[in-house]
Parts: sequence; structure tokens; C-alpha cells
Amino acid sequence: MELRQLVEKQLRGPVADQVRAHLARYTDPAAKHERRKKRAAAAMWIFIFLGLLLGVVGAVIATGTAGFEALLAGAVIGVFALGSLALGVRSGGRLRRLNKAPVPTAVPTALPPARSAAREPMERLADAERVLADLLRQLSSPRSTVPADSVEQARATGAEAASALREVAAELQAVERARDMAPAADRAALSDGVVRLRAQLDEGLEGYGALIAAAGRLVAASSSGGPDNYALTDATDRLHGLAVALREIFP
Repeated sequence: MELRQLVEKQLRGPVADQVRAHLARYTDPAAKHERRKKRAAAAMWIFIFLGLLLGVVGAVIATGTAGFEALLAGAVIGVFALGSLALGVRSGGRLRRLNKAPVPTAVPTALPPARSAAREPMERLADAERVLADLLRQLSSPRSTVPADSVEQARATGAEAASALREVAAELQAVERARDMAPAADRAALSDGVVRLRAQLDEGLEGYGALIAAAGRLVAASSSGGPDNYALTDATDRLHGLAVALREIFP
């Protein structure tokens, strides 16, 4: 009976961590904001395409066939085309408002236990997120000469990388629990897994720090009127690649 409870506890830990990590990524305010933008963009293009298609069909029917019925049918289709275009314009306006709106900040998440190897990296990540949010807020001000698209890309990439790092931290804690409950002969391999996951966290935080450094240099140089916008783009691209790599390692 005790062996069965031990196995069930080992299985519940990693599964629960994975569920919490995926739920946190789905409910993250920045991720929700990005999904709203994608839905608004998709709706805009769909309605515009449908409106143009209906307009062409209506024009062909109205002009290609003689008679009042054909003219009436073309007019009806034209009304639907105008309605679809109006919905496309409305979706475009919503997308414009979402692009201008500040990205919501994530709700602070609970830190790993103090004895966990993931605790210190997650404390550093929380501090780094606050610093990056403040720097990007400065770069979003009307005084900044940095393109808004670059700032938004950096903000989205930072959120993506933070989410990926938290998933790695959840995996690390699961391996730690398995190591603590495993037989002595199996603990060395699990300890190696903890070390490897910690190295992944440190590498990810180093990339996050590079993005912060690039944003900080831009803020410092903004008064001179000639900041190096390429530095922010380059750091953003590298951090995005790192976040993608982490997600491929831990799907």
C-alpha cells in the first residue's frame, strides 16, 4: 500500500506541474492580449475578403444578366458585401485599439520552495520582468524614437521567454521530487537532470538579461536622438530563438 501511494505521489507531481504550467501560459494576460489581436486581425481580413468577393459576384450578376430580377439580386448581394466590409472595418478598428493598448502585466506567480534549485532563477526572472516592463514603457513614450513594432516585438518575446522558463522551472521541481523519492541507485541520474535543467534556466536568464541590456541602452541613448535600434531587434531575435528552443526541449 505504501509503495502504491509513493508511486501515485510521484506521478501526480510532474503531471500537476505540467497542467499548472500550461494553464499559467494560457491565462497569462499578455498571452490573452496577443490572442485577441490575432483574432481581430483574422476577422478583419476574412470580412474584407468576403466583402470584396460578394461585391464582385453582385456586380457580375447585376451587369451580366438582363432583367429586373438580376438587378435586384445584384443589389441584395451588394448590401451583404457592404455589411461584410463594415464588419471588416470594425475589426480593423478593434485591432488598432489593441495595438495601441499597453500589454497587461502578468499576475505574480508563486515562487518555488526555498530548497529548490529553481527558486533563485525564478526570483531573478521576476525581477527581470519588472525591469524590462519599465524599460519598454519608457521606450513606448511619445519622446522615444524607437519604432513601436520593435517595442511590441520585444515585449511579446519577453513574455514568451518568461513563460518558457517557468515551464522549465516546473519540470525541474518535478525531477527534484522524483529524485528525493527514488531509490539511491537512481538518484545520481535524476540529480544530473536537475543540474541540466538549472543550466537551461541560467542560459535563458542570460538571454533575458541581454534583452534588458539592449532596452536599457536605448533608453539611455534616447536623449541623444540616435539610439541603435538594431541592438533591441537583435536581442529580441536571439531571445525568441532561445524561447523556441526551450519549448522544443520541453513540449
